[in-house]
Amino acid sequence: MENILLVLNIVIAVILVLLILLQKSEGGALGIGVSQDNFMFSRSAGNFMTKATAVVATFFIICSLGLTIISRGELTPTTSVLDKIEEKSDDTPKIPENNN
Repeated sequence: MENILLVLNIVIAVILVLLILLQKSEGGALGIGVSQDNFMFSRSAGNFMTKATAVVATFFIICSLGLTIISRGELTPTTSVLDKIEEKSDDTPKIPENNN
């Protein structure tokens, strides 16, 4: 199951990168080649690409969270560093209270 999610996550990541690269920039490319006809058409295409990018990004986040949850079960429980310090502090000799 983990391998399937990993491959799916990689495929979704590649699709997400391609969708982002295919989007038209909002800066207008310094006004080169922009006309009113192209502007109206590119606005609807940009709207579709924006929605598609949002959907694919949501799938990518869900898939990544699923991978994290699945791989979390394989981790072995560890002890805390504070527990180790407390164990060592019991072995240390006590300093006398009064040096008279």
